[in-house]
Amino acid sequence: MAPGEGGTVTTVLLLNGPNLNLLGLRNPEVYGSTTLADVEQAVTNLGASLGVEVRAAQSNSEGGMVDHVHEARHLDGIVINPGAYAHTSYAIRDAIEAVPVPCVEVHISNIHAREEFRHTSVLSPVVDGFICGCGVFGYELALRALVQRIAERSPG
Repeated sequence: MAPGEGGTVTTVLLLNGPNLNLLGLRNPEVYGSTTLADVEQAVTNLGASLGVEVRAAQSNSEGGMVDHVHEARHLDGIVINPGAYAHTSYAIRDAIEAVPVPCVEVHISNIHAREEFRHTSVLSPVVDGFICGCGVFGYELALRALVQRIAERSPG
């Protein structure tokens, strides 16, 4: 069954990590001038057109992100931009692995073209998809990929 079919509402979490609340202000040469509110609105609008409710959250703390991932176990999926925690947080990795919903990781910049410590994500082995280097448009790609993963997992 596709998202939004059969009277059920598909609900996903859009979770952003540390410093992403400063989108549009922090390093615009890397991250652009789009704000987090702009990203959340674009993803919410796309979600509505796909029959998906998007719940947005942002945390600058690792524990806060883990809590949001745990809460998402009652939802249908997660789009996550873990920010710098992608490179260091085994706690977030373990939370994603423990929650039985599909998850797509997104990064605004191409992490492979940046400093060496950013070239890997400890989360990537436990997510269902990984998108980087597409700017804020990557969030829309991530939502579309997540919706596809949710549809693939749905019976019937």
